[in-house]
Amino acid sequence: MGKITGFIEFERKTHLKRSVLERLKDWNEQTISLDEKDLQEQAARCMNCGIPYCHSGIQLRGMTTGCPLHNLIPEWNDLVYKGKWEKAYKRLAKTNPFPEFTSRVCPAPCEGGCTTGLNLEPVSIKSIEYRIIEKAFEEGYVKPYDGPKSGKTIAIVGSGPAGLSAAHYLTFVGHDVTVFEKSDRVGGLLMYGIPQMKLEKRFIDRRVKLLEDSGVVFIKNTEVGKDISSKEIEENFDVVLLAIGTENARDLDIPGRELSNVFLAMEYLTQTTKHIIDETPLSINASEKNVVIIGGGDTATDCLASCIRQNAKSVTQLEIMHKKDLKRNKTTNPWPEYPKTDLVDYGQKEAISVFGNDPRNYLTTATEFLGEHGSITSVKTVDVDWKKDANGKFNLKFLKGTEKEIPADLVLIAIGFAGPNEDLVKSFDIKLNKKTHNNRTMDFDTLKDNVFIAGDMRRGQSLIVWAMQEGKLASKSIDTYLMGSSSIE
Repeated sequence: MGKITGFIEFERKTHLKRSVLERLKDWNEQTISLDEKDLQEQAARCMNCGIPYCHSGIQLRGMTTGCPLHNLIPEWNDLVYKGKWEKAYKRLAKTNPFPEFTSRVCPAPCEGGCTTGLNLEPVSIKSIEYRIIEKAFEEGYVKPYDGPKSGKTIAIVGSGPAGLSAAHYLTFVGHDVTVFEKSDRVGGLLMYGIPQMKLEKRFIDRRVKLLEDSGVVFIKNTEVGKDISSKEIEENFDVVLLAIGTENARDLDIPGRELSNVFLAMEYLTQTTKHIIDETPLSINASEKNVVIIGGGDTATDCLASCIRQNAKSVTQLEIMHKKDLKRNKTTNPWPEYPKTDLVDYGQKEAISVFGNDPRNYLTTATEFLGEHGSITSVKTVDVDWKKDANGKFNLKFLKGTEKEIPADLVLIAIGFAGPNEDLVKSFDIKLNKKTHNNRTMDFDTLKDNVFIAGDMRRGQSLIVWAMQEGKLASKSIDTYLMGSSSIE
């Protein structure tokens, strides 16, 4: 604990974002780091409290509090306060393979569990993490693996956060890793599911280059089960790790779904990113269109921000849940649970600046898509309410007389994901259920000795930081299977 009274002396500051009017002109990163003096003061706010929920990574009432990677946050806060940046990086890298990703796109459950946040504002953990890793790259602290090789070969199917995390850990204990990616670029959800202004693709490319320099082989444009058989993969590698995520998006089965200009969110975000980095033609363009986005999560916000940058005429967001409180309710949502508070995210702030109002319509859902000549023209909506039944379960109720019609030239459906590619799962002859696979242990293995699984396909749709932890833990299981023990922590 660098400064005993730091949490009293210094008010919370977080990294800044470029002004809305400036950042809407491009697709570049929004973040502006605090200077090192400010960051050292923010690190001094850490109490080294003795009950560090910040790195607990536990589930409380269905929500994550603390870091799933178990980052030892008080330790690197102390090192930053003392100006020992290289040591701070080494402490951070001990538990987190990719701080450059988490410090940009993670919702920071670590801050939700911060003890300082019990009565004051939590420590700016995410901002400190951001600067540690960027300084580490600037100063050359981040280096590729160049140690001894084990001679063991591992195939990883999928290059999202779980697959990349596993590639990192397995390579750094000496195994030869080959990653198969069906897309034209490495990164999975990081590359095509998160827009450029939220996670610039040069940061993914920087990390991929480091993994390649460490010996990882990436085979792109190759779909396992089609371009190469599952049998061939199993025959040519000692172990296979499946980390393909939950790519089957949830859809809306309502009248009019067949109309043109109604798309799943990932279709839109993927082609938008391809347009930015490859200058490919825009097949889905929000320019001068009335856009309706269905969904209230991060993906819906990313669609919102992207539509605004494409000069949409209007954007309406349908949120089926109620609006959250502005501050934590200490009775129903006590610390250290993740704070269920209303978040006006970057996309909503941009919409307010451009259109003058928050685009979210709470407790509202779509009931029908209306169109002319085969193309969408409006969305029929209804207000809803959530009522508990006799068993305490919430059920959705449509409120009669609240029907509306919203003009729409483009509809984007962003209501989550249902599961992994079932054909690929069947080709490896493993079984999955709704939440996880039919495993015999909790060691990420399957009923086949040489096939392991990790990430969202194992635990269901979740946070990127959980996917990275899954990759780490699966690597430990694989390393133990191959070598009898493991040094992966």
